[in-house]
Amino acid sequence: MKTPLDIQSIDRLVSYADGLAIQENAVTSILAGEIGDTIFLLEHEPVFTIGRLRDQSSLSSVSSLPYPVYETNRGGQATYHGPGQLVGYPILDLNPRGRDLHLHLRLIEDALIAACADLDVAAGRRQAMTGVWVENRKLASIGVGVRKWISMHGFAINVTQQSLPPFLSITPCGLEGVKMTCLEAEAASPINMDLAVSTISTRLRELLG
Repeated sequence: MKTPLDIQSIDRLVSYADGLAIQENAVTSILAGEIGDTIFLLEHEPVFTIGRLRDQSSLSSVSSLPYPVYETNRGGQATYHGPGQLVGYPILDLNPRGRDLHLHLRLIEDALIAACADLDVAAGRRQAMTGVWVENRKLASIGVGVRKWISMHGFAINVTQQSLPPFLSITPCGLEGVKMTCLEAEAASPINMDLAVSTISTRLRELLG
């Protein structure tokens, strides 16, 4: 019998290092058969992250950044995580899902786009650009990895205006001229973190469960 998808919302700011530890522990537990597929939803303490790349120009001048930089094992250029942004870490066994990392990415996008529609935000994709956009404004970033076909990392969607100012210190995802946005700025009615968590959880359960 298939174990239902477990979505755990962590109601405190989590350091990026602790977020990695949470993921790694979950991967180990899934491989050992101790738990089933799990998604962690949380907000990070303020931090800039970047993949282990030779070109790290998207960080600009590291010494002038207002928050620490964490070099992580995901792919991709610089981004920011902090309060007002919802981060989701789907730790899923991709073996029975066809080991299809491309499909995994598209399903995360689908879930976020559907949740945005529920919140009256007209979000979608841009060709050849992973993530979720409102017109030419980037709302959510997505980056994943796998270990023995257990998925790690996931998405970061900006919920409140508080999440936006630090992006001005970097070149988000290495995309020159990109403007970041948030649900609060795009929606016609007020959106807070609790509403975002509830709405996004429903869509994640439908599409990734």
